[in-house]
Amino acid sequence: MEIKEIVSEKLRDKYYKINHDSGLTIYVAPKEGYKSSYAIFGTHFGSVNSNFVTNGEEVTVPDGIAHYLEHKLFESEDGDAFTKYAKTGANANAYTSFNTTCYLFSCTEKLDESLRILLEFVRNPYFTKETVAKEQGIIGQEIKMYDDSPDWRVMINLLDAMFQKHPVRKDIAGTVETIAKITPELLYTCYNAYYNLNNMVLAVAGNVTPEQVIAVADEILTKKDEPLNTRSLFPNEPYEVGKNFVEQKLSVAVPLFQLGFKEEAGDRRLTAKELAQTDILLSAFASEASPLYRRLLDEELINQSFGFEYFEEMGYRAVIFSAESHDPEKTAKIIKDASCELHKTGISEIEFNRAKSLVYGKNVAALNSPENIATIMASFDFAGRELYNYIDAVAAATLDDVNERLRSQLDADNTTLSIVR
Repeated sequence: MEIKEIVSEKLRDKYYKINHDSGLTIYVAPKEGYKSSYAIFGTHFGSVNSNFVTNGEEVTVPDGIAHYLEHKLFESEDGDAFTKYAKTGANANAYTSFNTTCYLFSCTEKLDESLRILLEFVRNPYFTKETVAKEQGIIGQEIKMYDDSPDWRVMINLLDAMFQKHPVRKDIAGTVETIAKITPELLYTCYNAYYNLNNMVLAVAGNVTPEQVIAVADEILTKKDEPLNTRSLFPNEPYEVGKNFVEQKLSVAVPLFQLGFKEEAGDRRLTAKELAQTDILLSAFASEASPLYRRLLDEELINQSFGFEYFEEMGYRAVIFSAESHDPEKTAKIIKDASCELHKTGISEIEFNRAKSLVYGKNVAALNSPENIATIMASFDFAGRELYNYIDAVAAATLDDVNERLRSQLDADNTTLSIVR
């Protein structure tokens, strides 16, 4: 077992990275004086991983199976994991995204017991025909609920229109028809392919020590996993969007929109340096202190719901803006026109310095939250990035760096607008 102390002298902060003998990568961030702890145990397996090669055999599974597997793992022969957590007082949950599945809990006491529950139920799958069939009705209702959710539909419609081939265009939970095809055998196939400890990460932050986490891991993870023998398969995604516009009518008081600027994705994730430059760029362009935001607010085209995100993984990248708006088309045109103007003028030094300070301060502030620290450590590990390197890259970014990064982003001729009226 290798234990590495990772220190940031600038931030006066540290955490530990542990390469456990089982194959699992563990991060521990002790926060002196904190009463709460937060743990997240995740695998690099999400809704997009529906086509893969494992042990030399190509497999295609039904859409929604990663989410289905997340639900089923909480059940075991000796009871439900939530019932066990109730005895320790931990607040537990889980989620499936496009590229990961994560199980988590927060607590103020009995950390060791809760951590033991977490590792045990995720490492011991139990699927039968009866329990799998029972879950179909529950998840089917969840799917129908999301089908009626304006916030969810405006995003899924955007992705489906923007991307032409990549499975990120499909709903994370699948459809009622696809989940009906899920069997215990398929769940075990996915579990064995992706729930390999070499493909997983455990991150714990707050009132915790490395020794505590290692002791529980040594107790539960006694068997070393074989090297990962699974490779996800993705189609080559064209640069161009599939459709420029999509809309749906649902029950909303004010129309919702999402505007996506699609990018060239390639076969790698952004480096910490590239991500830092992108975050500064987007902050300069559209944060609450930007001229664009102030104009949209002054013209009463947006409200406090306005926001943006960088949406990126293997095979897909996009900048997505979202908000409520009484005139989504006009709002989208102003954003696109502003991006064209930005490509002509570049970011000014004043806007760059403001945005850089904002991004740096936001990330330093995040280090005060055990939930944020654990979540960032886990997500950065999956992306091949390191937390302090990213923050240092924000501090080291120059105006020339960010304007150079702009050249490959915010292409107004390659966008999709999704509206729910």
